[in-house]
Amino acid sequence: MQISFTLNGRPTTVDVEPATLVAELLREQLNLTGTHIGCDTSQCGACVVHLDGLPVKSCTLLAPALEGATLLTIEGLQGGPGSNQMHPMQEAFREHHGLQCGFCTPGMLMTAVSLATEKPNLTEADVRHGLEGNICRCTGYQNIVVSVMAGAAAMNAAKGG
Repeated sequence: MQISFTLNGRPTTVDVEPATLVAELLREQLNLTGTHIGCDTSQCGACVVHLDGLPVKSCTLLAPALEGATLLTIEGLQGGPGSNQMHPMQEAFREHHGLQCGFCTPGMLMTAVSLATEKPNLTEADVRHGLEGNICRCTGYQNIVVSVMAGAAAMNAAKGG
């Protein structure tokens, strides 16, 4: 079947099998390999993308659900429209050592951006609760929490808040 949607700000039309997962479509057909597949059971969060502005785990979402939707992947996360700069959340993860091996980082970033958008003045408890669906096997989470809080503050400041 053919589906049309907006992918990282660009109109996209692709042919897919109805049982194709969004994670598979992104990685195998569209060559956007930043979205990682860690578990295939919706447990790890490495595959989080934004569908119509909301974080979803792409390993359990079928591609036909994208019809007419807007999808943002880690490749589309950037500092500003048309910018080659990193998003403030990416900068915060770099600055505050919120990553080690990097496997979970795309999903963490996508979840963190959503958290910061929903609640600009995040507390540590908000961040820890909001990241419960994202697993990191390396960091111990403390630097991720610090990174998310710094990224949320930077996002808030950029909006003039």
